Amino acid sequence: MGARCSKVSLCWWPTNPKSNLNDSSDLENGESLPGFREYSLEQLRVATSGFSTDNIVSEHGEKAPNVVYKGKLKEEERWIAVKRFNKMAWPDSRQFLEEARAVGQLRNERLANLIGCCCEGEERLLVAEFMPNETLSKHLFHWENQPMKWPMRLRVALYLAQALEYCSSKGRALYHDLNAYRILFDQDGNPRLSCFGLMKNSRDGKSYSTNLAFTPPEYLRTGRVTPESVVYSFGTLLLDLLSGKHIPPSHALDLIRGKNFLMLMDSCLDGHCSNDDGTELVRLASRCLQYEPRERPNAKSLVIALTPLQKETEVPSYELMGILHGIPSPKQMVVLTPLGEACSRLDLTAIHEILEMVGYKDDEGIANELSFQMWTDQIQETLNCKKRGDAAFRAKDFTTSMESYTQFIDGGTMVSPTVFARRCLCYLINDMPQEALGDAMQAQAVSPEWPTAFYLQAAALFSLGMDSDAQETLKDGTSLESKRHKI
Repeated sequence: MGARCSKVSLCWWPTNPKSNLNDSSDLENGESLPGFREYSLEQLRVATSGFSTDNIVSEHGEKAPNVVYKGKLKEEERWIAVKRFNKMAWPDSRQFLEEARAVGQLRNERLANLIGCCCEGEERLLVAEFMPNETLSKHLFHWENQPMKWPMRLRVALYLAQALEYCSSKGRALYHDLNAYRILFDQDGNPRLSCFGLMKNSRDGKSYSTNLAFTPPEYLRTGRVTPESVVYSFGTLLLDLLSGKHIPPSHALDLIRGKNFLMLMDSCLDGHCSNDDGTELVRLASRCLQYEPRERPNAKSLVIALTPLQKETEVPSYELMGILHGIPSPKQMVVLTPLGEACSRLDLTAIHEILEMVGYKDDEGIANELSFQMWTDQIQETLNCKKRGDAAFRAKDFTTSMESYTQFIDGGTMVSPTVFARRCLCYLINDMPQEALGDAMQAQAVSPEWPTAFYLQAAALFSLGMDSDAQETLKDGTSLESKRHKI
């Protein structure tokens, strides 16, 4: 349910984007989610394409101790997130099943709900709703297009408080390691709390695995998580929302005591947040971060304090977040490859990294019929242009790279779809989307079954504001990718 800085997330079930912000309805009697069930290991293996690394959405990828994959249950046409624990976790299968079933009874629109589990041999897996729009960490700390708006930050705080209040009302007040990676955004851009943190620690129910600078002081003394510890972690998240950074509570409290709390505010919020609003959120954060647990507010008090602060309550979250909106039917939904994901987000840095990593392997089989005369007279200079372009591309000197690739292409002695793809990215980085689209189409003309050409066309179309065409092109690229893997 987590995600790499570039991925992460959980769910395609619709919610009403204009619902009352004060209403975090209990979905226990609703029909939008199935009841909790046990899945076989084979079902989850098929859903995740054999636990493919391409489907990993954990923030730390395959090196994480417990890896999260996105997958699709074909029999249910449902997207899921699958958390696979390492072999040493949950040695007691009965304890694991009891915990999973208990958490699986929760149903709320503020949660990325747990819908199943798997317990076979030494394997322990959890199955949850899949959230397609990344983590709070991604949108708050690693944003690319726009910083998170103040009304959306306030909404995140309220929705999270409502999630905690719901869990408390159902006897699940403990949450392990509450942080910005545990908050995920659904298809409507609404924040949801990952249900994975509601599971007790695999061995003793005590572990609180987080950076010590952000750990509740009582946990350092006793080694136990309490409801008050969760409120302390909520306070650290309020600091994240205020500052746009992950600031240690001790440093933040020093600023607050010194009346320098405005230094906490994210500079991106200048002119968009009143001093009164900022002061109120700082005051609430400092209450949550009290050293003595009994002096902290409870979840219900957090909801009461945050409700009157809400702004632009009629504006859907996806508009505030600046994300594409639309709930595709199950047949329309596709699992994008890393390159497809990067192009869909116009993440030019990620596109560059992937093209550089793949190199020229997709040029294999491209015919370059050269006469001996051409070879002796022109080929060396053509190859030198390509080498200069590659060196500049590697060094992120995209202007020089673009010029060198242009010389290679204009030379006319060799054809390379990868050179067109690389120059396409150079054009995108230099804000020349029309030229980028032309190169992506040239790459497709040279190599008609090459998914990369379609993905880059989609990126160019997104840059030109042609989102519908871009989405269709992404689907074409994904379809070609699927055919490749089946061969």
